[in-house]
Amino acid sequence: MRTLLQLLTAQRDWQSYPTFKAQFERAARELAGIEGTPHLAHLAPSERTYERWYLGETKPVPDARRVLVHMFGYAIDELLTPPVAGVHVPVTDSRARRPPPDGHFSTGANIHEMERQAAMAASRALRYAVMAETNSIGAETFGHIRDEVRRIGAAYPRVALHEILPDLTEVHDLIFRLLESGRATPAQGVDLQLLASMASGMLAKASHDLSDPRSAMMQARAAYVCADQAGHTGMRAWVRGLQSLISYWAGRPADAVVYAGQGNALLTAPAGTVAVWLAAQEACAHAALGDSDRVRASLARATDARDVAVLDDLDSIGGIFTFPQPRETYYAAEALVLLGTPGPEKERAAQEAVHAYSAAPADEWAFGAEAGARSGLALARISEGDIDGAAEALGPVLDLPSGRRKNGVVISVQRVHDALSTGRARAARRAGDLRAELEVFTATSLPR
Repeated sequence: MRTLLQLLTAQRDWQSYPTFKAQFERAARELAGIEGTPHLAHLAPSERTYERWYLGETKPVPDARRVLVHMFGYAIDELLTPPVAGVHVPVTDSRARRPPPDGHFSTGANIHEMERQAAMAASRALRYAVMAETNSIGAETFGHIRDEVRRIGAAYPRVALHEILPDLTEVHDLIFRLLESGRATPAQGVDLQLLASMASGMLAKASHDLSDPRSAMMQARAAYVCADQAGHTGMRAWVRGLQSLISYWAGRPADAVVYAGQGNALLTAPAGTVAVWLAAQEACAHAALGDSDRVRASLARATDARDVAVLDDLDSIGGIFTFPQPRETYYAAEALVLLGTPGPEKERAAQEAVHAYSAAPADEWAFGAEAGARSGLALARISEGDIDGAAEALGPVLDLPSGRRKNGVVISVQRVHDALSTGRARAARRAGDLRAELEVFTATSLPR
């Protein structure tokens, strides 16, 4: 039985949680101003709460009821019950559309509605299946967990965080509930620990992308413990690389060097591309410390590791768990630009990194790394006094939607802003215009 809330949400194409949440937050802010109740401005439902409203499983709390009434223009009892025949939707938003006279929605709206309903039903069915297997973990449950972790890992570098975080948190929770249940066989326990390490590692990266290094490191430590319990050397090394990355972007390059070294010490030849990542990450950390000799040595080790790498089970997942050639090219450029290498070398390296991503196959492309490469090219051009060239390099970065303006991207852009605010670039009129654009960009980034 469909409620009026479901129909109105489908009509506006607000079925996805991030979209509904954004509209709810906007309505909450408006209502807070109208009523003079500032606490409403910070009100927002969790995804699970939204799903329960949507499916009619629970009633909103009083504050949320008032916001929903403001959003849709109907009393809460009407919203949570089936619509009355012949009643049309009030057009209070330019994006709202009246339903056709027969009460049906457009094909597009129906498709969105069906997709959302199917996804919710699938999640509910899986939760039931997990609980039904009271004495063991069945093949279907285990297969779902494995497939979800691999799917999210492969997609992570190429999509905005809000598109995968709900699925990631759900599978992470499911893995740990199964581990804590004691229902896994010894063999399943090992595999679950590895999957727990991967899921925790991705959540650590998510916290890092949201500018929360403390939570990121906590999740990374949990990921390392799980990798250790699974006895998976490659995953242990990968987590050390992740801890190095978190430290590097948090402004702790000395710690980043230590973590990269610890990861490298775990590996023996032959190893997967995690060995390339560790050496390249170490080069960036040494560049932040201004140690040019160690930067060159680390970049040489990365090249050597690439030559002898043997793709392993992490590389077979791809995405966040592998280190493809374009990413290595970007890290090399990052190190040389950050080091302040004199002459045209740094611009040439940054240009190669940008080209590597423009020519990368879909499974090796990453929007954050390309944004970092373009920011590096802008820095190299600013050092040579080419402000217009820097603006050209940054064009695609400034076009990134706010959902993709994650921590590393914002820091890279901030470096460009800082470079435009010092030295001979500061006085250039074009530099002032570009600084203003960068300030708007960082002001509309992911929450810090």
